[in-house]
Amino acid sequence: MANDVFTAAERIAHSLKRHDVTHIFAQSLPSAVILAAEAIGIRQVAYRQENMGGTMADGYARLSGKIGVVAAQNGPAATLLVPPLAEALKASVPIVALVQDVERDQADRNAFQELDHLALFQSCTKWVRKVIVADRIDDYVDAAFTAAASGRPGPVALLLPADLLREQIAPSAFRREAALGHWPLDRLRPRDSDIERAASMIAEAHAPVIIAGGGVHASRAAGELSALQDEASLPVVTTNMGKGAVDEFHPLSAGVLGALVGPKSLGRHTVALVEEADLVILVGTRTNQNGTDSWRQIPLSASVIHVDVDPVEIGRTYEAVRLAGDAAEIIGALRRALAGRDLSYRASKRNDVASRIAGFWHAFDMERQSVAQSDASPIRPERIMFELQRMLTADTTIVADASYSSMWVAGQLRALSPGMRFISPRGLAGLGWGVPLALGAKAARPDKPVVAIVGDGGFAHSWAELETMVRSKLPVLIIVLNNGVLGFQRDAETVKFGSFTTACKFADVDHQKIAEACGCPAVRIFDPADLPRYLERGLAGPGPLLIEVMTEPGAHPPLSLFAAMDEAA
Repeated sequence: MANDVFTAAERIAHSLKRHDVTHIFAQSLPSAVILAAEAIGIRQVAYRQENMGGTMADGYARLSGKIGVVAAQNGPAATLLVPPLAEALKASVPIVALVQDVERDQADRNAFQELDHLALFQSCTKWVRKVIVADRIDDYVDAAFTAAASGRPGPVALLLPADLLREQIAPSAFRREAALGHWPLDRLRPRDSDIERAASMIAEAHAPVIIAGGGVHASRAAGELSALQDEASLPVVTTNMGKGAVDEFHPLSAGVLGALVGPKSLGRHTVALVEEADLVILVGTRTNQNGTDSWRQIPLSASVIHVDVDPVEIGRTYEAVRLAGDAAEIIGALRRALAGRDLSYRASKRNDVASRIAGFWHAFDMERQSVAQSDASPIRPERIMFELQRMLTADTTIVADASYSSMWVAGQLRALSPGMRFISPRGLAGLGWGVPLALGAKAARPDKPVVAIVGDGGFAHSWAELETMVRSKLPVLIIVLNNGVLGFQRDAETVKFGSFTTACKFADVDHQKIAEACGCPAVRIFDPADLPRYLERGLAGPGPLLIEVMTEPGAHPPLSLFAAMDEAA
């Protein structure tokens, strides 16, 4: 290949293959690139809409450990990539977007679907470039993958004029052999003196706690974190995106915290672990609003150690000992430093802490029993999670849409092993991304079960991708929680204003028929007794299944926003 003459499009395709790209989420455009990619065995997963395609690339990247690649036409198609790229930017997910642009000699002449794509993508990517010289195409492709996967991972956009793609180019004068398609690309860590200081603080702490975020999964650091949890006897809570970073059945694991602290929540009890802490160890978390319950949970009296790949995130709200770099590398270094220290005090407190956490889980189970095991119809979402939990394995990937779907998953399900994946769009929490995230996850691990949990409001954004799922043979179990309302919007407006707008209620939609029209088997459930057999069928079967569950409209997760209203009920 090094001495062959190719078109620029063919050179792009061969570069993608060198970077271990096996899937490209596209809709035939840029056609020259997609044709060249398919010709050498790269699979095109053809989405129905660019918003969804970008989200598929996101789900694929999160689960595969490889950089997601999405492609799109110029103009209106390109604009639809902005939302998923913005989500990936906030959630630190690496995506390379290949976007066709108008021919170079037509620029700034109002060519068909011409738009200033450089300006368009500057706010939602780490890096955006337009290739003008075809001979530089290898340089730019490698630069795009490097920018996406290095430092804090994120999306990039490469703009490709249509005529450039047809141009024949001679082999590059520079060697291009590196494979850059996996992330994190670089694993950096702080100075030994900083590691030693943090290790001393952990060894000397009386009531430390770890708050683990999505950066643990991005770094593939769950194994290291679980070892640190055990060796230093450290209790761990997670953010929504960090769920699954540790085994939630481990005696020192206290589940998801954040804003899930209302009545009948686990966080109502476990928040004490953070509020009483003298040392809070933040690992891979942006300390965002939802992850800290509006920045109220970390006590001002506590010392803070912050591990994050992005130096700018450290100290954003909480001044901290700075451990900037890769989470897996840093935790491994902390473990080695702690191995030479006296951890007898930590060990002496282990049983007391474990007993306290066990009491929290028991109290939570008792308090939610009335809803988690309710036989009522419409069905309580907690009952759906209760039945699903019994069928999960550590290999199951749970994907949730934004809004209440992700809150039910975060607060009601329990991770079975370190590194078990629970994927939700919590970077920006855009509605409608549950199904495409699940399809991307399935493309990443086709031999493992993937469950998508979506509300009827969010599902309406992505119905068309059921056809993509069937046609592309990416079978997913989709659970639609149909309560006929935009639940969060209704409840938030009610709390804040005492009433809600007419947009919050939907007409009755038969999602079973929509699924069947797309070739996906589907059932509609009104009786909770029917849940086990259909969940089992969906998890065990080789094909897709949509389960539409008619759920209780008044049910909402135990968020702090609704705590006063729930207490009064």
